[in-house]
Amino acid sequence: MKILHTSDWHVGKVLKGQSRAEEHKQVLAQVIEIAQRERPDLVIVAGDLYDTAAPTPEATRLVTRALTALRRTGADVVAIGGNHDNGAALDALRPWAEAAGITLRGSVRESPDEHVIDGVTAAGERWRIAALPFLSQRYAVRAVEMYTLTPAEANQTYADHLGRVLERLAEGFTEPDRVHLVTAHLTVVGASTGGGERDAHTVLGYAVPATVFPGNAHYVALGHLHRSQRVIGPCPIRYSGSPLAVDFGEQENVCSVTIVEVTATTAARIREVPVPGAVPLRTVRGTLAQLAEIEPPEGWLRVYVREQPRAGLREEVQELLPRALEIRIDPELVPAPGSGTRTAQRAGRSPGELFGDYLDSRGHADEGVRELFDELLEEVEH
Repeated sequence: MKILHTSDWHVGKVLKGQSRAEEHKQVLAQVIEIAQRERPDLVIVAGDLYDTAAPTPEATRLVTRALTALRRTGADVVAIGGNHDNGAALDALRPWAEAAGITLRGSVRESPDEHVIDGVTAAGERWRIAALPFLSQRYAVRAVEMYTLTPAEANQTYADHLGRVLERLAEGFTEPDRVHLVTAHLTVVGASTGGGERDAHTVLGYAVPATVFPGNAHYVALGHLHRSQRVIGPCPIRYSGSPLAVDFGEQENVCSVTIVEVTATTAARIREVPVPGAVPLRTVRGTLAQLAEIEPPEGWLRVYVREQPRAGLREEVQELLPRALEIRIDPELVPAPGSGTRTAQRAGRSPGELFGDYLDSRGHADEGVRELFDELLEEVEH
């Protein structure tokens, strides 16, 4: 059978005030074109369909149309909720999804059987997939309780609970003539972040070892980390990565989807298919004079400006580079904490003096900013 694995669409993303809606339309159109060309038997969308738990009607329309178009290629479609998604809201779409022939699992349900989906390809290859949406630490404990594996062992780690849940979902991975698959939205120890993930859900407490996955799985399709990569483990494990760079930390990522070809008796063959539809993200550095001389690169820009901070600097940069979405003082010019002027004691010093000390410590020499602070302080006090 052939599988198209994608994840982390983040539809509805706004980057520093700039909507990515048109880029998402182009990118998802390319994913659909790849599916039409490759003719997969199964499409897996491994979470984070949306960028926010409260997507706009436009974002909802784009996701549902993309899933429908993928289904119309003839493939079965399985999609799960990620940490950016509202699992309950995705589950509310299940009647629509089922009518469209799409399997949608937004959150973990009381019956583990709801997360085990069986299918068969047009050529007669039987497959089974264990589909695990994102689980917070709190609900990982609850899932263990629901599946009656052990009583609430709250002192155990998140990885322990995820391992138990996956073990329960993979209990039926026993038949030798069936392809066994897993999809989940989580962080695996040793994998590399892409640069735009939500930090709270990629820290060590949320990382699980690759050993939580069953050794007899033919392929594990992961979402959550935005960089396409293989993970060393007891079976073939892979992140497909996001099909577009979500934030500037991901500007070096190669956006793609993953194509997997596998049978019940042969190992998975894996290849990446690039998805170049999004506007590129670029970083440029320099003084105002240097920025005025450069040929602006194509794409949205992050600018590290090598000037001392002052009022109006951002506007000057944007006049030179209208596609600059993020403008920062070059980190090399920002004094390290504790360097420069020693922070004064608060006692006996006026707010103006303390603010002046702060500006000095940050290398900010613009007197206009101090004057504005004084004016604001006077308004507040009177």
